[in-house]
Amino acid sequence: MTIVRSETTVEDPMIALARDRIAEIVKRHLSTNGRPETAVAGLTIHGKTGPAEPASFFYDPSFALIARGSKRVVLGGESYVYDESHFLMTAVGLPTIVQVLNASESQPYYSIKLSIDLDLARELISELAQYGAKAPVASMGMAIGPVTPSLALAAMRLTELLDRPQDIPALARSLQREILYHVLISPIGDRLRQAVQLDARTSRVATAIQWIRGNFAEALRIEELAAMAGMGESTLHHHFRAITAMSPLQYQKHLRLHEARRLMVNDRIDAGLAAFKVGYESSTQFNREYSRLFGAPPKRDVTAILSNDVAVRQRATPSL
Repeated sequence: MTIVRSETTVEDPMIALARDRIAEIVKRHLSTNGRPETAVAGLTIHGKTGPAEPASFFYDPSFALIARGSKRVVLGGESYVYDESHFLMTAVGLPTIVQVLNASESQPYYSIKLSIDLDLARELISELAQYGAKAPVASMGMAIGPVTPSLALAAMRLTELLDRPQDIPALARSLQREILYHVLISPIGDRLRQAVQLDARTSRVATAIQWIRGNFAEALRIEELAAMAGMGESTLHHHFRAITAMSPLQYQKHLRLHEARRLMVNDRIDAGLAAFKVGYESSTQFNREYSRLFGAPPKRDVTAILSNDVAVRQRATPSL
């Protein structure tokens, strides 16, 4: 497995100020509301004050910023580890396994995640011709970038709207646009530009990803998927793996398994029914592939999740 780690940098005082303010707001709102969703469209808040087991999580195109702590995100054969000095950018929908690292009452974990409005991103890219050149090849659809003072302060101001809900209609979109601007001009901004530019290869792969996500229980025919994306089969395979670290069939399998896990934890259905609902015809194959991905057979894995009282976190995971 390839491990991508954020590198420790000298902390800027403005970043520290923004990080402290975000953490304070997230802590207070989680204590009051107890749920990740907020009044700002696309903005979710997250916290953890104890040990965390690896959990299934589907990242939509998004920007994630940690105010306290660190996190590991596993995507296929890639493992991303980042902390307060870096942000995580996801350009396309990706099924992952996430784990908050070393959280405790004395050292809690707090973060925010903002779903990226792709239309807003396209609008902004069209206005930034100096940053709009397409990269020559498709790149991984997830990356870690350095937090700058400007980005941190923009994220802080967006989070502060949770304390001023009357200002959300007037200010939220402009602050989301400001955050997107700083992501786009960052060292990893090309990943997002590729995904949203309609004629880019990454955007064509994103079309295939969107279809698989909406139809993961159906049989996958690569030739039809390639035609839908406007690419040859071998070209689709090459760029799909470059962006997601998986082949289209592996991506579909991960979606099925993550959804089956969610169904068993949230809806308390058994493994056989979960396997059927996500498109498996063989329970033996389902059990084998589930164990390979999650490290234990379905019944044992789900029992461990529920007994460790992490069902709340799983319910917060959006369905596929």
